[in-house]
Amino acid sequence: MKFLDFFKDKIGYLLSIIFLQITIEIFLMPYNVNSVIAIYILLIPIIVTLIMIFLEYTKKKSFYDSIESKMAELDEKYLLSEVIDNTNFIEAEKLEEYVRELGKSMIENVNKYKFSQKEYKEYIEMWIHEIKIPISVIKLIIENNRNEVTKSIEEEIEKIENFIEQALFYARSNDVEKDYSIKKASLKDIVNISIKRNKNILIESNINVNVHDLDKVVYTDSKWIIFIINQIIQNCIKYSKEEDKQIEIYSKDFDQRVELYIVDNGIGIEKSDLPRVFDKGFTGKNGRIISKKSTGIGLYLCKKLCNKLGIDIDIKSKVMDNTCVTLKFPKGSLLSFE
Repeated sequence: MKFLDFFKDKIGYLLSIIFLQITIEIFLMPYNVNSVIAIYILLIPIIVTLIMIFLEYTKKKSFYDSIESKMAELDEKYLLSEVIDNTNFIEAEKLEEYVRELGKSMIENVNKYKFSQKEYKEYIEMWIHEIKIPISVIKLIIENNRNEVTKSIEEEIEKIENFIEQALFYARSNDVEKDYSIKKASLKDIVNISIKRNKNILIESNINVNVHDLDKVVYTDSKWIIFIINQIIQNCIKYSKEEDKQIEIYSKDFDQRVELYIVDNGIGIEKSDLPRVFDKGFTGKNGRIISKKSTGIGLYLCKKLCNKLGIDIDIKSKVMDNTCVTLKFPKGSLLSFE
């Protein structure tokens, strides 16, 4: 709070005092009052008023500076009422009362929102687990009635399963910390499980997968990282070329990390699109051409989950040449979660 702004607010009050003093001086003029006394009567109230204005400014500035400082330190601004502790004038007391009421109302609304979100998340998870039962039955029927028609149905069922898995992980993505289990895991086993999940569509799409140099151990949650690799492999399949389709998966060992590389020779990503590939809902130029129904959720989820798991993810690409997705696993069993 600047003094000039505060003083402008008090200028009316000061002018009233000055006008009153001048009026008194005019009334005293017929009585031949000593000039020193007249000046004293004129100036003292004005000086006292200026001092009072300055003292009031100092008190209020200290209060509002304290609030501003605490606001800057708070991540959740609506908790301001809990840290106000310097209410040494009536206006501050009333302000504190109003802020506390607002904070209380905000917390109640936040809790209502969290409860509704929790209920919705629980419903989504329940629905996903329930829908898996008829899907498993359909797959069993397909297995017992193999022909060209059921083969096509199986491919579509696998797509449905991928979308269901994506929905499940999306619903859980804000609460990874409550559902993770960081353990020593074989990178080779993780990659093999991901490839096995996509085996049918890889064969159907005539995509050759070259896996090598994966005899590394990483510390991660296998369930979450398998989902991430699965999303990347599906993108490799979705944006592959018409001929000579290949995916290469390998790793390298560094002093502080293990890096996993997933490289395809597909249509690539435009240079202008690369900075936005992890944005929610972003599909890019090639994404709109190849897959008009692309949701732009896969890579967004990969980035979000990697951040939660303490894994760096990076993408490099050349149009109509290749795309390389790199997952960087820090060495050690202790990771920080945000």
